[in-house]
Amino acid sequence: MKICLEADLHVHSIASGHAFSTIQELSEAAAKRGLKMIALTDHGPSLPGAPHEFYFYRVPDLPKVINGVEVLSGVEANILDPNGTLDVPVKVLGKLDIVLAGFHEDTGYTGTGIEDNTRALIAVLNNPLVDIIVHPGNPKFPIDIDKVVQVARQTEKILEINNSSFSISRPGSSAICQEIIHKAAQNGNYLVINSDAHSSFEVGKTEKALEVVQQAGIESNKILNTSVNLIKEYLRQAKQKRKKTSNS
Repeated sequence: MKICLEADLHVHSIASGHAFSTIQELSEAAAKRGLKMIALTDHGPSLPGAPHEFYFYRVPDLPKVINGVEVLSGVEANILDPNGTLDVPVKVLGKLDIVLAGFHEDTGYTGTGIEDNTRALIAVLNNPLVDIIVHPGNPKFPIDIDKVVQVARQTEKILEINNSSFSISRPGSSAICQEIIHKAAQNGNYLVINSDAHSSFEVGKTEKALEVVQQAGIESNKILNTSVNLIKEYLRQAKQKRKKTSNS
């Protein structure tokens, strides 16, 4: 069965410093490609060229619908150490609609090797403010896939299959991503398929990732962004869990 996506939940604007399109241009491109929703997820401040944390205070003030496309306020936060520390303050993360987090080079990450990387991801998965782990198949940051997939299932967090990992970014990711997909299928995890667009030309371009996911036999109801309603319900439940955690 063909998987059809209604949203692209990993999109960058010119604010990320190494991307090329405005929010207006990104939403226009999404509308032309038939998407109903995008998430604006510019890079966290520890990545060279990324915006200051003050930028993320203002992202939620943007219109919720631009060019007929729903726009979620978000961030792609950077993991800084094996304890899962992120480069965006808690008070900022709590204001956003959606929070993505992952490893990036040149951000000051202090971990080394599989053990540290796995420990960091498990800590982030247990962070109630984080919704999605981005491009976990990056070979520069090897992980214990079994452990990460298991904890993601336990914490009801989403692992991303990133289209650019199969094309222009993170060489060597393909085989690792395929292993993650197969383990997720066996374990019943939810996945999300995103473009990681750094220009309007890439918004909604997820063909390579979709092909691999479909070959693995992943059911469409296990892909978060096949339905805007599924996304909203997931984020609603995540918000409720955050409130329970903060009140306990």
